[in-house]
Amino acid sequence: MSIRILLADDHRIMREGLRSLIDKEPDMKVVAEAADGRRTVRLAQEVSPDVAVVDISMPELNGIEATSQIVSRTPGVKVLALSMHSDEHFVMGMLRAGASGYLLKDCAADELCSAIRTVVSDETYLSPKAASVVIQDYRRELSVAKSSRTPNLTAREREVLQLVAEGETSKRIASQLDVSVKTVQAHRQQIMDKLSIHTVAGLTKYAIQRGFTSL
Repeated sequence: MSIRILLADDHRIMREGLRSLIDKEPDMKVVAEAADGRRTVRLAQEVSPDVAVVDISMPELNGIEATSQIVSRTPGVKVLALSMHSDEHFVMGMLRAGASGYLLKDCAADELCSAIRTVVSDETYLSPKAASVVIQDYRRELSVAKSSRTPNLTAREREVLQLVAEGETSKRIASQLDVSVKTVQAHRQQIMDKLSIHTVAGLTKYAIQRGFTSL
């Protein structure tokens, strides 16, 4: 029986390349593709793939938040992060969100296929650079690690923060999240208060530094 795979990357040429590589494997099949985080979450629920290969830098909902939602809503789906980023907050962000593996985009085709087979077997796969980041994280003092994390933002506040950083208006954010404009404005104020950042430019800079968006 083939391993059913969902590809999530906002670059069409990357998805086409991945599909071409995977289609050569007799035990794998790409069943769906997504170009943004929200569609990734929706497709994971609709087609129930065995593995979702997820990029981190995607519009509307980044890969970390998308992974968190996939894991909570469709726990049978394994998430394999495929990213160009090897920085700590990307690697640890994906793993804390529930990803079963982390692979860099400069990997060889056979490593990607090996990683897919590994995570579908309920094991964890980490590229050498990602494994190094994990080791460094465990060595760090707990108090230092806590100080580097996002302070007390809820999942919805993180979604609003990304959309604000991407230049969306309160009205458009309200439409995307299916809430009132007043609710969005309340979330924005709560975010500003929690982060002690009171300008859109400041929120945008913070979101980029923390990996919420790749703008």
